[in-house]
Amino acid sequence: MTRRRKSIHGQWSSRWAFILAAGGSAVGLGNIWKFPYITGQNGGGTFVLVYLLTISVIAIPIMMAEVMLGRRGRQSPINTMRELAREAGASRWWALMGVAGILAGFLILSYYSVIAGWALAYVFKAAWGTFTGLSGEEVGRVFGAHVGDAGLLLFWHTVMMVMTMAVVSRGVKSGLEQAVRWMMPALFMLLLVLVGYAMSSGGFVRGIEFLFRPSAIGPAGVLVAMGHAFFTLSLGMGAIMMYGSYLREDTSIAKTVITVAGLDTLVALLAGLAIFPLVFAYDLPPGAGPGLIFATLPIAFGAMPGGAFFGTLFFVLLVFAAWTSAISLIEPAVAWLVENHGFRRLHAAIAAGVTTWLLGIATVLSFNRWESYTLFGKTVFDILDFLTANIMLPLGGLAIAVFTGWFMSRKVVRNEMAIEDRRLHELWWFLIRYVAPVGILIVFLNLLGVY
Repeated sequence: MTRRRKSIHGQWSSRWAFILAAGGSAVGLGNIWKFPYITGQNGGGTFVLVYLLTISVIAIPIMMAEVMLGRRGRQSPINTMRELAREAGASRWWALMGVAGILAGFLILSYYSVIAGWALAYVFKAAWGTFTGLSGEEVGRVFGAHVGDAGLLLFWHTVMMVMTMAVVSRGVKSGLEQAVRWMMPALFMLLLVLVGYAMSSGGFVRGIEFLFRPSAIGPAGVLVAMGHAFFTLSLGMGAIMMYGSYLREDTSIAKTVITVAGLDTLVALLAGLAIFPLVFAYDLPPGAGPGLIFATLPIAFGAMPGGAFFGTLFFVLLVFAAWTSAISLIEPAVAWLVENHGFRRLHAAIAAGVTTWLLGIATVLSFNRWESYTLFGKTVFDILDFLTANIMLPLGGLAIAVFTGWFMSRKVVRNEMAIEDRRLHELWWFLIRYVAPVGILIVFLNLLGVY
């Protein structure tokens, strides 16, 4: 196969269109919902440091490789890996890496959409002043009543999936690009407003100390930090490879990926700076878990001046972040259906969306009717979250690193990456070939000893 493959799905109109799209994929619930609560659960500062180191040394090099694979193949992850394996003279079984990525995206979106549905519902709760004057116990009852109502969760899960399918069905330029073109700037503006408010809350210094002061961390915390680095950058789930397939030939992969990762990390830290000062200002527990922004922050919104307004802004921000990620999670499956089964894009979006919606019912029920059914003490939601973030995504990243560093022609990789500074290319090559695989394997060895 030649280098000049063309995607049948189109391409981004510019480098910044890709940055906004990939940034939208990366900037999601992982930054604003998950990063604060897992940081709170793992003690703060040292966890954040491990997360930042993992982003720099492992996640960014792998993201560069995944974008490169996508642009080289110009197809859905399954077809891309089949073609690139053939080109490299490697086993056709490498196509399973694409299968695993699409499966991971399906599983993540199935529960991601349910959590995003919480945010949609909370936009209206905050706007109606539901939390005004409520005590912590009362806010907890509101949250408990919400997640305990299977019908209500299913309704909002459905709304979120319809919103996602509506964007994806319109294609690359008319759907994906147009959506992120206005949602991403809006997301940043909303987040900066909330950080500005947090600075006046009285807990800003304690929030900074919690995020950046060294703290104790164990092997389990290291695993969570690494898993989240993959989760937050959408690595190993096919989304970045798919978006890379729409990237123009003359775009610098290295500069673009570093920009995306920088924006993503900035949003995660800003989310922490928006949330933890409020947590400490109102003496709330930082380690409250997945319910931190739904069962804890509303207490602060209910007590602060203008709380209904700022609470509404916060949950609108959360919806925008979730929406931009959701469309990237389903895009690889939609592209594969178009390429391999002759689906029209609208029909492919409906088929993929309905399948994901059906899978999401299990997560809906895990918070209420199936709450007592657990495996190793974990509900369906807990299992899906652990399986994808801590196992499937790092393994996907490992496969990307190994295939790029050990199976692809180095000449092909060098030409595709086109890193002008030879020393920087050599550094990236060393990281992708040795450091990233070894780092991931070390953490998995710790996993075997911890769980």
